[in-house]
Amino acid sequence: MEYWNAFWVGGVICALVQILMEKTKMMPGRIMVLLVCLGAVLGALQIYEPFSQWAQAGANVPLLGFGNLLWKGVKEAVDEKGFLGIFTGGFQACAAGVSAALVFSYLASLLTEPKMKKK
Repeated sequence: MEYWNAFWVGGVICALVQILMEKTKMMPGRIMVLLVCLGAVLGALQIYEPFSQWAQAGANVPLLGFGNLLWKGVKEAVDEKGFLGIFTGGFQACAAGVSAALVFSYLASLLTEPKMKKK
């Protein structure tokens, strides 16, 4: 059942984002920022954590999960370091994921022949 919940929740999130892209004039970058901010706000309102535990990867893999991760990192760092934690917490919380994405994308570019998109 866990796999099913992750599958359909992730699918619904992706479908809603696709509808948002098709029906509005918002650029993909703005939609990405909207998702990250929405994940942080839902985390701050303590709504995202129970949803995340129920949907697991379906909620944690999309950008909503990244926003929530940033929020949790900032919250923990502020509790430990005070005001300075606002600036350091998000970086510490997401450093491993961002570093892995950079390393694996670089390795993929070495194994394939990436090309620039032609206009």
